[in-house]
Amino acid sequence: MAGIEVSGVARAFGDVHAVRDATFTVEPGHVAGLIGPNGSGKTTLLLMLASLLRPDAGTIRVAGFDPVTDPAEVRARMGWMPDLLGSWASLTVREALVTSARLYGRSTDAARARADELIGLVDLDELADRPTRVLSRGQKQRLSLARALVHDPEVLLLDEPASGLDPVARAGLRALVRRLASEGRTVLVSSHVLAELEEMADQAVYLSGGVTAAADEIARAARTARDWRVRSLDPERLRTALDAAGWGEVARIDNLGAIVPLATEEDAAQLIAHLVGAGVPVSSFAPAVGDLEHVFLDLSRNGEEDA
Repeated sequence: MAGIEVSGVARAFGDVHAVRDATFTVEPGHVAGLIGPNGSGKTTLLLMLASLLRPDAGTIRVAGFDPVTDPAEVRARMGWMPDLLGSWASLTVREALVTSARLYGRSTDAARARADELIGLVDLDELADRPTRVLSRGQKQRLSLARALVHDPEVLLLDEPASGLDPVARAGLRALVRRLASEGRTVLVSSHVLAELEEMADQAVYLSGGVTAAADEIARAARTARDWRVRSLDPERLRTALDAAGWGEVARIDNLGAIVPLATEEDAAQLIAHLVGAGVPVSSFAPAVGDLEHVFLDLSRNGEEDA
């Protein structure tokens, strides 16, 4: 049974069609990145998955249950971390988590034990007995994640979970998300920071104009030409070698080296072999953007052309 199943889902607000046709599946043990520009329908889709909005059409299953007909079953199995989640300002971090656990039916002792466990998990030990009003944006995000985990859900919906986190906390979040998935949970993460998703997601759901990209569109986008970044200890020799091999006309030279558009990985292999053979001291050679960003940008370009 899939952790998340979405088929032909649509939702409009009057004349505004926020989600037109969303279809995708995320299996247990996987982390899916939900990717799309502002206004693409990501938040509306997450709200429907979280049983907070009713779809106009299509079907949704979360851990096998329908958020429309079985919202209580979905909420018992789903952890929801919105982009912004208010906190009880007068409660301490520990009290907020105990209260959340009690709302899910845990006994007082079990709620306290779970709160202690989660405080350590999200690294809020030093702030455990401070009121939540003193927390920074990043610290509130960590508390929000702990609240989403308080009932040990099978499915996690995370909306911009890294917002406000410092680099160390972001690295910790990536490791935690992968760990949660390795324990068999289904995780759907929405984020504008594609580099973050690149490190944690093993699949992607691309949403544009309220429509999810089909598998054949994603496969085609992944095969299109992409930019490769070349850095060298000798920029002048790099420039000369690119000109000599005919890449100079398409390469973009900057202070970091050069950006060269290449159609295939075979072309990339030929280029690096040429540069090394020409005596260019190459210090770095890699795609200029990650796989997720490459596919997203290509899908976006094609969408603009179709429009």
